[in-house]
Amino acid sequence: MEPIKTKSRKLALLVSATLLTMAALPVSASSHREAPFISGQPKVDGTDFYMFRSYETGKENTVTFLADYIPLQDPQGGPNFNEFDSNALYEIHVDNVGDGKEHLTYQFRFNNASKSTPLMVGGKQVKIPLINSGVIAGDNPPALNVAETYTVNLVTEGRRSGKTQSVRNAADNSTTFTKPVDNIGEKSFGGVGKYDIYANQYIYDIKIPGCATNGRVFVGQRTEPFYLALGPIFDLINANPLGPESGTQSDIYNKNISTIALEVPITCVTTGTETVIGGYTTASVRQGRLINPNPSTNINSASKNGGAWSQVSRLGMPLVNEVIIGLEDKDKFNSSKPVNDKQFGDYVTNPTLPALIQTLFPSAVAPTNFPRTDLIEAFLNGIAGINQSKYVTNAKLTNPGFISGEMLRLDTSVAPTAQGTQKALGVPAGDKAGFPNGRRPGDDVVDLSLRVAMGALCQLTGSTDALKVGCKPSDAPAGGLPLNDGVRKSANDFLAKFPYLNSPIPGAKLP
Repeated sequence: MEPIKTKSRKLALLVSATLLTMAALPVSASSHREAPFISGQPKVDGTDFYMFRSYETGKENTVTFLADYIPLQDPQGGPNFNEFDSNALYEIHVDNVGDGKEHLTYQFRFNNASKSTPLMVGGKQVKIPLINSGVIAGDNPPALNVAETYTVNLVTEGRRSGKTQSVRNAADNSTTFTKPVDNIGEKSFGGVGKYDIYANQYIYDIKIPGCATNGRVFVGQRTEPFYLALGPIFDLINANPLGPESGTQSDIYNKNISTIALEVPITCVTTGTETVIGGYTTASVRQGRLINPNPSTNINSASKNGGAWSQVSRLGMPLVNEVIIGLEDKDKFNSSKPVNDKQFGDYVTNPTLPALIQTLFPSAVAPTNFPRTDLIEAFLNGIAGINQSKYVTNAKLTNPGFISGEMLRLDTSVAPTAQGTQKALGVPAGDKAGFPNGRRPGDDVVDLSLRVAMGALCQLTGSTDALKVGCKPSDAPAGGLPLNDGVRKSANDFLAKFPYLNSPIPGAKLP
């Protein structure tokens, strides 16, 4: 028999080797399976990021952040429903200066624990194989066999080196919050519409460090809000891009996602002199993971995790990694920070998507202005007069090649548009509170992104370059075409209040 000391030494060497090997691997990923590595890591795959001035009545002086993870969930995906990774770190970052660095970071950590619910079978107590043993209702329902909780920390000035403080429940000052279980099915919650009653009790008023006014937080499953013709888009745009702008059904209308929703007063995310903020979400995992061949009864013991945090998912502006970043650099992009985005500059200044569109549809002539300064402003700096910070504007005066970094940007001084009057095409349609000035659930970012790629900003800026994007209408012959994927929703298709995204589709309906 091998001595215990020798076994321990071998185990230590194995752990060390695993950590070193994983540290050497390229880290990666984000958004609807758009990068090679992340497609196999759904729990840390960010699908969409929304940031907008809240339009719920009475909440207009707040900003809402929605970070969606775990893509393409089948509602009937039992018996192990979707949980956030208890060995991962989920973050929402805010740059309220304009320098491409995170100055506020909200960190979410999860803990998943089994209640080991037993049934008496033949005189023996035997643990059940299901997530619930009966109807789930009320707070801490006894029929629920798994408890998923989380904590929220606010880190200022540097996500790994800044000051860390706990976000607390305003009701009892506790630091632990509960995530409602997924919508297993209508029978499991006692009837039609009962899931909402159950899940809504986990919308918390929160005390945010340094903030005089409370915010709110909710984490839970929602219906997939992103709408697009997913299959046709990635089948060489197998559709008519100049056809009707609505009438086609979204390919992912019957899927769910998991949402981290955070509502913060505007005064707590802005500085005294700057109203524009940048935001993005990331997920990170430990650099080393060792599979445990003999896991204990703890549901989190199947692997041992160690080493520094390694970012594997990043998402700010929609569709950047899917259709702008080259295949070989997708993982690298998602492990990087906005402040270092100059390394990906060629993908923005000389984009391949317009050339591909022209190849497929010769009448859609690609823009001829290179470098594509209009795309630099749209994705990396913000657009003057819409969502560009004072810092960026001033930096460009002394350094014309300045790049802040890819983020979703929002001018918080622009009043929110009421739900019923929002325009799906946002700013170009005259709705100044819409995309690209932030992003709301109803904004049609697919159509807008296609049009911007083909030079819509060159058309909108006019001969005087009112938007200061460095191009003119003649540079983009197809910039005025109403390119679209045929899928269109409106703000009215979503909730009018926090967390704005619709209740998840149940795994089964009652007869």
